[in-house]
Amino acid sequence: MAIRFDRPISSAARFSRRFAAFALVLCLAALIGHRFAGLATPYLVLILIVATGFSILAAVLAAAGLRSLWLTGAEGGHDALKALIFAALPLVIGGLAVERYLSMPVIYDVSTDPVSVPDWLKTPSADQIWLKRVPVTPEDREKQLEAYPELTGRRYDGAIDRVLEAVKKVAKLNGIRITRAEGDSVPTRDPEDKPAAKPQAQPQAQNQAADNTAVPDEAPDVVPVPTPRPYDDDVAQLIRRANGVTLQGETRTLVLGLRFDVIIRLREEAETTFVDVRVASRYGPSDLGFSADIAEDYLKALDAELLGIAGS
Repeated sequence: MAIRFDRPISSAARFSRRFAAFALVLCLAALIGHRFAGLATPYLVLILIVATGFSILAAVLAAAGLRSLWLTGAEGGHDALKALIFAALPLVIGGLAVERYLSMPVIYDVSTDPVSVPDWLKTPSADQIWLKRVPVTPEDREKQLEAYPELTGRRYDGAIDRVLEAVKKVAKLNGIRITRAEGDSVPTRDPEDKPAAKPQAQPQAQNQAADNTAVPDEAPDVVPVPTPRPYDDDVAQLIRRANGVTLQGETRTLVLGLRFDVIIRLREEAETTFVDVRVASRYGPSDLGFSADIAEDYLKALDAELLGIAGS
């Protein structure tokens, strides 16, 4: 008489596949919605936490299913393998986020000049919902100095006009969209650009002036009146003969689409131009180190663009 062996079925492996599939769909929907459909970052973080939790649960159940397969030959090996594959993406995202949160300082705003931090032209505002945070303190600047000692400003041996063109070009290449621009002082014009003096009045008008009579309001049409030299663009008009320029912009990370606000400050002293960068995460009490990465990448690209005129 033949003996028939009935293999047990691992319920843990079966449920692991379902939980992992749900976590993967939830994670992808959140990423796509945040990147392209305007899902707010606090909701993205919340959904990713939930997806990571389901992925961890799926991984534990998959491990239990594989253990049953090894010990008793229970069915469910394929389900457990699929569960591990489905749960990989949420687990990787959650694991990297936790690793950065634990290894990086809990700050959301970094600056190459922690003493005289560039001011926002328009203070960024966003509804934090449940990701509450407090204003930046001097202690936060000290944390930045300890964590990113290499994050410093740049000095270039060149006029501010030349450096500004490179600053705008590198910002565009790095995905930073400039939204505001402002000079530190009102640009002054060259003496040759000043409006010409009114032409001398006719002898009859001079006699009238001697008699305390009014001078004609309108100058003769035949006298040319010089006009100021045209500027290249609006930003150049702001910085012409000015001591400094401040540009404010925004950028997003490539994959997650996290939003960051950026300030680029240029100051001219003698024949050199100082460039400082400030980057702040728009949401949350911690930027997970992304702000420093954005600032460093931008400054390295600016160094390469202005190669040969960078000073120490």
